[in-house]
Amino acid sequence: MLGEVHDNPAHHANQAAAVAALAPAALVFEMLTPAQAGRVTPALRGDAAALGAALEWEASGWPDFAMYHPIFTAAPGAAVYGAAFGRAEVARAVREGAASVFGAEAARFGLDRALAPEDLAARLAEQAEAHCDALPAEMLPGMVEAQRLRDAGLARAALQALAETGGPVAVIAGNGHARTDRGMPWHLAVAAPEVTILAVGQFEAPPEEPAPPYDLWLVTPPAAREDPCAVFRGG
Repeated sequence: MLGEVHDNPAHHANQAAAVAALAPAALVFEMLTPAQAGRVTPALRGDAAALGAALEWEASGWPDFAMYHPIFTAAPGAAVYGAAFGRAEVARAVREGAASVFGAEAARFGLDRALAPEDLAARLAEQAEAHCDALPAEMLPGMVEAQRLRDAGLARAALQALAETGGPVAVIAGNGHARTDRGMPWHLAVAAPEVTILAVGQFEAPPEEPAPPYDLWLVTPPAAREDPCAVFRGG
């Protein structure tokens, strides 16, 4: 699994290079729904503008497709899978919990397991920070459930891709999803402990001790960006 900071072009370049070296039989994208993944054809794959238009990327809220397109071309023969849920499903997970939305296989992927108090506290703090400490405290548990839904969805899509192609499978997602202690690798290990997983995180500065929850990690220079939290401070 290849993690990233979504708006850092260097991280996408690292992913493309890793995908080319792995030569996977399948690519799983956090950014695509299964329906979107089904629109990826050999004819479109080499044309960034046409593929981006077919995926309706500009309306997706993800960064510029030019950063993602090289990942598609790095493994031109790989089958493409989407793991994203629709907005209505994510909203329902916030209200009702991940297991309710995930369906019959919720227990298989560990969504029936209550989080330990210390684990829940850490996840709540991460969600608060990720949302610039701007969310009401009562919303944070729902955001944790949305994250769990996405993590389990990535694991399910990866297993489907492995079963249908024989692997290897490269999963493209953010660093939070690539964590081995609670992200997609954790759910995959619960569902299929026999599958070998390599989780690669990416950072913009050397991580501090203790070691971050990845098998490997890369450090690249930070990308220039505006402060995403400035709007909440009125600046």
